Amino acid sequence: MKIELAKNYGFCFGVKRAIKIAENSAGSQESTSATIGELIHNSLEINRLKDNFRVKTLKNISELTDEKRAIIRTHGITKGDLEKLKTTGIEIVDATCPFVTKPQNIVEKMSNEGYEIVIFGDINHPEVRGVMSYSSKPVHVVLSIDELKNTKLPQKVAVISQTTKKIEEFISIVTYLMQRVKEVRVFNTICNATLENQEAVRELASKADVMVIVGGKNSSNTKQLYLISKNLCKDSYLIESQNELNSEWFKNKKICGVSAGASTPEWVIQNVIKELENIDKICNS
Repeated sequence: MKIELAKNYGFCFGVKRAIKIAENSAGSQESTSATIGELIHNSLEINRLKDNFRVKTLKNISELTDEKRAIIRTHGITKGDLEKLKTTGIEIVDATCPFVTKPQNIVEKMSNEGYEIVIFGDINHPEVRGVMSYSSKPVHVVLSIDELKNTKLPQKVAVISQTTKKIEEFISIVTYLMQRVKEVRVFNTICNATLENQEAVRELASKADVMVIVGGKNSSNTKQLYLISKNLCKDSYLIESQNELNSEWFKNKKICGVSAGASTPEWVIQNVIKELENIDKICNS
């Protein structure tokens, strides 16, 4: 069985930056840092940061106790929480991805100019919750055109996307709005790395007869890769680590494609590949 990696996969710029920031925030043995929410959506990497760099993960700012510094997650936090954090006197280390800061700034600017905001995204995702908080006007968060049909639309909207969404679906949302709203300002806020990873998995899944997507089960961009892969290769599997691999998946398979979400560390991906090679040896021995 040939094991082939997607042309683009794994850690994006924003995640690499956040990991480096978290590692550099480690102080003495008595000094600890804490991220407000999960730094990235990958439990294995979060555990590594905790074990090796004493970086704790808190659910929200109310859980802060004696930590020396607070790290803002890659997805950002709400504007209100940031203001509260500034009043505590704790050292603030901002690891918000620049691709997330961009829609925050757009929403703040456009809402101040009188535009209501339409966000293509998941209202429960921390990135979206953070971006929403920067608007001074009503915000409409939708995942589909059907949801837009039940939304009372104003005459002026600014539309953005969650950074990890599929470009095709964003275009369909924009097209729908253009046909029904007098003035539409469109900002493509989908991350370049997301687009490149999606295109690479689409290309690989088209020729593979089994696909393995590696990443956190709660990672939006990883789930998007899996859905794209599943649509093109029915034998597609989403795993967090090599321990979830099942040898039955690879019987009589000739090409195994591998991709990974933007928050999946290289060491996890390499462990998966090693286990795939072991499985292949066993199956063909």
